[in-house]
Parts: sequence; C-alpha cells; structure tokens
Amino acid sequence: MLATRLTPVIGLFALAACQTMVPKRQAPTPAPGPAQTETGPAAEELPTDQNRHRIALLVPLTGTNAAVGQSIANAANLAVLDTGGKRIRMTVYDTAVGAAGAAERAIADGAKVILGPLLADDARIIAPVAAKARVPLVSFSNDAAIAGAGTFVMGYSPAQSIDRVVRFARARGATRFAGLTPTGVYGDRAGTAFLRAVESAGGQVVSLQSFDRSRGGLAAAVTRLGRGSAYDAVLIADGGRIAVQAAPLIRKAGATEARLLGTELWNAETGLAAMTPLAGAWFASVSDGLYAQLAAKYRARYQTAPYRIASMGYDAVLLVTRIAQDWRVGQPFPVARLTDQGGFTGIDGAFRFGRDGVAERALEVQEVGAGTLVTVSPAPARFDD
Repeated sequence: MLATRLTPVIGLFALAACQTMVPKRQAPTPAPGPAQTETGPAAEELPTDQNRHRIALLVPLTGTNAAVGQSIANAANLAVLDTGGKRIRMTVYDTAVGAAGAAERAIADGAKVILGPLLADDARIIAPVAAKARVPLVSFSNDAAIAGAGTFVMGYSPAQSIDRVVRFARARGATRFAGLTPTGVYGDRAGTAFLRAVESAGGQVVSLQSFDRSRGGLAAAVTRLGRGSAYDAVLIADGGRIAVQAAPLIRKAGATEARLLGTELWNAETGLAAMTPLAGAWFASVSDGLYAQLAAKYRARYQTAPYRIASMGYDAVLLVTRIAQDWRVGQPFPVARLTDQGGFTGIDGAFRFGRDGVAERALEVQEVGAGTLVTVSPAPARFDD
C-alpha cells in the first residue's frame, strides 16, 4: 500500500511565511512567529477561531536545549506557512519552565493534539496529563519505552537504524559481526537491538563490547573485541566523532578488511563525509534528499541553518494538517488516523505508527566516500505490508 503523502511542499508553495541528535549546523536564532502561530499566551488572550483546530507544540525555548527547540519550532512554523494554515492554529509552549505546566496550559488553551516534547523525560511527565484530557501526544523522542496509551514516538529509532544496516551488510556477504556500544541507556539499547538484528539476519555476533567515552576506554574495548580476523563487520554505535577515533584502533588491531557500520547518529554529524578513517563505512538513516531543500528554505528565512532534527517539527505539522482535511472542528483529534497502515510521507521519507505507537521509518543506507556520502541502498518509497 502506498504511503499517504504528506506532500512536502518545498518548492510548491511560496513563503507566506531521549536523546537529542547533535547539530549539523550552528544553532538557529529565534525569529518572529508567523500568522497562525503563537507562543504560549494565557488562555483568555487566545483569539477565538471557529475554522481552525488548535494544536500545541511543546519544545524547550529556554535552557540548555533552547537552540534545538527553537529550530524545531521554526521548522514547524515553516510547515504552517507552506500549507497555508487554513485548518490549524499552532501555539508553542516552553517545556524548560516546566513540562507538566506547559501541557496543562496547552490543554486549557484548547489544544486537541500535542506535538512534542523533545526529551523522553519530559514526555513521561506530560503523558499522564495528556491522557487524562484525552489529548494525543506525538513526541519527538526516540525512546520507544514511552509509547502507548495515547503517546506516539516520532523520533529516529536506533533499533531500526541498526537493523537496516545489519541486514544490508548481511546481504553484501558479512556473516561475523562485532559491536562497540557506549555505556549508558543508548548503548544498552543499541546492543540489544544489534544482537536481535544479527540473529534475525542470519549472522553471528562474535563479540560485543561496551566502552566509556575516553580514548583509553575505547582502545580497551577494541582490544577486547579480539583478533580482527574474527569478524568481517563491526558496528560502532555512537556518533561520528567517536567512530572516527575507533576506526584506526580497529584497523591497528588487525581488522583491516572489516566493514565499519554506524547508526542514525552519524546522519547528524557535521563533516562526516570528510572523516577519512570512516571511508567505506555504512550507516542507515532517514533520507536527506528533501531535507536539503527544507534547510535551504530555513536558512533563507532565519539566516542560519537548522538542526537536523528540526525536520520532525515540519513533518509533525504536515501530519496533523493532512489529518485535519477531514477532521471536524470542535471534535477530538481522530487518533485512529495516526495508525493508518499505509503510513505517511514527509521530509524524512515514509513513516507510519504501529499499534505500539512507535514510528516505523523507511531508511536508506549511505556509504562514507572520499569527501561525499553516497546512497548505496535507497529508502523504500512505500510500505508493502
């Protein structure tokens, strides 16, 4: 079944207007919000609107994650502008001053669906508030553990990224796999996903080692992996800057022919293509094709570049706008529409929410080349089951 197109409107409409991924560009600066987008006024100050659905965007606008939150909000604003804003009115709320309070204000202001928050810890706080009001939550976190009971997880899943690149490597002849995972929640989950992916693909995990993020810790973990000839593919489940440190250690240990594999974190790494030690490495992530157009439009409006994760703000607004076409004003948000089997297509490609509330994404595999990133396995354009 073809994915229901959210129709990314890059080029089609003129401008009328967890775990956080590291930025590919400098932090964006705030810009004035466009028409039909507001920033957290009190309920009594909000204008009455009989023709639009109220939706809330909950992101950090102050504090340590403010730049990321503002980037998501800016991209969401662009989506409102590109689609005309005829069916929705979006209000932005700052989770950094209190996640529960932000959700309560959004619901009191009449929001029928909440987009965000960015962080899993905030989502855990907001989820019961939203569930009590029967307002669905579409979080930008990648923590699948928070999904369910009206909470949907839209973030880029490390488990899906690992499964995709492992299956690709297996199809290209890799049979013996090794893995390096950082200590902590992300590393633990990446390790579990890696074991499951290799087993499902018909390969064998010969070694899986965790490391702390120090050069000594990384070197010790590579040593524990064993002789290089014991494996023909090795997953480095961390960002590109850690991977580029691990690569020469792996080669020095004798794994001169082993294929390096990465996760979705690599797609947010500035200068990845120029990291020579990673030449020939494969990683799976969402496609960057349409994102490049969004980033260009974003720079033109805000005079700076977005964070890579900002595309989720854009796609979340497109998602709600698409559903709003036949959603009657004054009625609850039609939650069942989020789990349409055919899914949706946005800036980051095809995606759909499963019954567990986690977004399944169509991912591509890229290879790090000599100063370039080459797509060696395109993302599927649709879901066939």
